[in-house]
Amino acid sequence: MIYLIALAIIALFGPHFWARYVLNRYNRQEYFSGSGIDLARLLLQRLDLKDVKLEVTATADHYDPQQKTIRLTQDTCGRKTLTSVVVAAHEVGHAIQDQAGYRPLKTRTRMIGTAQKVERIGAVIMMAIPVLAALTRAPSVGLLMFLGGLATLGVPVIVHLLTLPTEFDASFNRALPLLSSGEYIPAEDVAAAKKILTACALTYVAASLFGLLNVWRWIRILRR
Repeated sequence: MIYLIALAIIALFGPHFWARYVLNRYNRQEYFSGSGIDLARLLLQRLDLKDVKLEVTATADHYDPQQKTIRLTQDTCGRKTLTSVVVAAHEVGHAIQDQAGYRPLKTRTRMIGTAQKVERIGAVIMMAIPVLAALTRAPSVGLLMFLGGLATLGVPVIVHLLTLPTEFDASFNRALPLLSSGEYIPAEDVAAAKKILTACALTYVAASLFGLLNVWRWIRILRR
């Protein structure tokens, strides 16, 4: 039993901590001539992606297909580390997908919008349940609670899982060939760049696993 618990903990938290370790490890030494945003700007110019904008964000590094905007954190923008330039290249990879009409990216964009609506509906259901329970005392209230919890917690998990192919494609089919060309990072850093690109994708794996844990906890609560 102890071994099963240990394996479960490793499966749940391992990807998250490994990803954070890799990203932090290669974010300490600044030895490039330009920062992450400098490389992103250079790649966009080289690839003739004139309609793609660059912005600084306070949330997380990401590409917004609807606004055609790459948003990078201040840490990525301002530092000249391997993590910064590789993360920037990863986000440029999403812009390349968008230009190429990569279908999984379009599907993900639609799903995120749908998921946000479903989450709002689930939240409304959860807020209305105490009132309905007090007024009706009907057994169906329990079913509504389950559906509300599933909509609130389960849908984001599905979105994260279905976006993994998009993340791996942006990392290894778009960004890595650019970085491996020898023009932007030294050849001896390509192996470390692969680790960073894997870590970028694993952040979504970690988010999915944490989401699954929340769904499992929700189901256990309802079974009591």
